[in-house]
Amino acid sequence: MSQDTRILSSYLTSKIAEFDFDSLYSKTSRILLHVCMWFTFSILLLLSYILAYKLSFFNATILTIRMTSVNMLVFYLFFYVLLPKILSGSKNKIILLLVISLPILLFIWIATTYFFSLIYHALGFEIENGELKNAIKMSADQSFVQAVSVKRMISQAFIVISILSPFFFVKILFEISKLYSKTLKIQNEKASLEIENINIEKNFLKAQLNPHFLFNTLNNLYGLAIKKDPTTPEVIVSLSDIMSYTLYESNTEKVSLQKELEFIKNYGELEKMRYPVDKKIQFDLPEESALLGLYIAPLLTFTCIENAFKYGLKNNKEQLIYLTIKVKDHHFYFHLENDVEDFVPTKNFGGIGLSNLQKRLQLLYPNKHELKIEHLQNKFIVNLKIDLANYG
Repeated sequence: MSQDTRILSSYLTSKIAEFDFDSLYSKTSRILLHVCMWFTFSILLLLSYILAYKLSFFNATILTIRMTSVNMLVFYLFFYVLLPKILSGSKNKIILLLVISLPILLFIWIATTYFFSLIYHALGFEIENGELKNAIKMSADQSFVQAVSVKRMISQAFIVISILSPFFFVKILFEISKLYSKTLKIQNEKASLEIENINIEKNFLKAQLNPHFLFNTLNNLYGLAIKKDPTTPEVIVSLSDIMSYTLYESNTEKVSLQKELEFIKNYGELEKMRYPVDKKIQFDLPEESALLGLYIAPLLTFTCIENAFKYGLKNNKEQLIYLTIKVKDHHFYFHLENDVEDFVPTKNFGGIGLSNLQKRLQLLYPNKHELKIEHLQNKFIVNLKIDLANYG
């Protein structure tokens, strides 16, 4: 499916979801719509009798009344009597009952048409010229058994189907659209609730992060101040930027990718202060020029990075944290590796954070992301790919 097709499909889907069928289809509007449908059909049928069969206006009106009445009877009998009973029954029998209802409707259509012919003939109405000359008399002269015989029902089946199909099509299309709209609304409401819950979880994570991270950083700052280290002002600025981002700028649905990566860079630099220089901590981030015009959900990958420092740099064999982020063709590539202790079980990693990440990805980037998490014997690896096109 092309990008333009996806955009058009998404647009139409959103419009159907926004359309309020319940307010449109009130009792009054429902009656008006049905009246308009049958009135339009009657006018077209009347013109067809006059132009195609050369009937007088009176004779065309008589036949139009008969045909419209018969079609209305079958239409309302099916959709408002038979169908509700069929759908309320056993699911295994729905198809069978629908198939059985078709010959029943055909029988009713033909039988009702026959009774109209009897009434018209008794009242002295007849078509005296044209292709339909004496059609009412010939119909009325039949016995009821002849009128509804199997042979006649089979011969009339295609005619009946072709006459009724427009009304059935319109009704079925409307009901499908109505049901689809309700389904989309329920899904949107559910998604909104899930996003709200996820935001609560995200805020909870931020509330956990800030005191813990602030405590460690302030301790490091204290050490730098004691040493009168010249990098102290830079560290204070980085800490200020991080706190500003987590407290204020990240409280939106999306942020510029440049801002998000600045936060990750600052966070990494401050965390590095806690460890000796011989620790293998490496952040490989793209140039700012590659990030222009791109947006991403805030703090999306932060849990992974925080977990890397929380569980990493502890293995006796190899201690490392490698983070590589690339951006190419509007795609965001995130690769993170960190060592882990052999005895730490997988279930202890991430907790609510990784669960939050997976749910946010499903809701914000459906069918536009790939997440792979591997817990090897002494290494934890996260690979994430996100299509950021049209997210901005």
